[in-house]
Amino acid sequence: MKLTSKGRYAVTAMLDIALHSQRGEIEMPITLAEISDRQQISLSYLEQLFAKLRRYGLVKSVRGPGGGYLLGMPIDKIAIGMIIAAVNENITATKCKGKGNCQGGMTCLTHSLWAQLSEEIEDFLNGITIADLVNKQNQRSALKKHLDQQPFQVVSRA
Repeated sequence: MKLTSKGRYAVTAMLDIALHSQRGEIEMPITLAEISDRQQISLSYLEQLFAKLRRYGLVKSVRGPGGGYLLGMPIDKIAIGMIIAAVNENITATKCKGKGNCQGGMTCLTHSLWAQLSEEIEDFLNGITIADLVNKQNQRSALKKHLDQQPFQVVSRA
């Protein structure tokens, strides 16, 4: 099982929109160029990902001047597993991709182990929302800001 850049970049881009689109009470669309610059993801790659995310209803596009993308639903309703599924990312840990034909059309000896792992991964990703990631990022930012404001104290050991 390997989560490719497609899944990682899609989650990163969705989190970027969640963190940057809310400006006070106003929700402002985020351009793919802004995401590309901040996250160092190719613009053409983002365009491909966002076509899929839009089809799933995870983002909505705003046309015209000041246009871009907004999240398609509240951040506490967007599970990471939904994003992964939207970009057609396969996260199954089985060699046969869950079909049970691992070994010459037969189920391999360890199929149930890897199938169970796949279910655990899916449950884990479906149990985390963009809201959870936003909260963690905000906590990190607040801690960094606090630490940056604290003067360093040199402690000598006698």
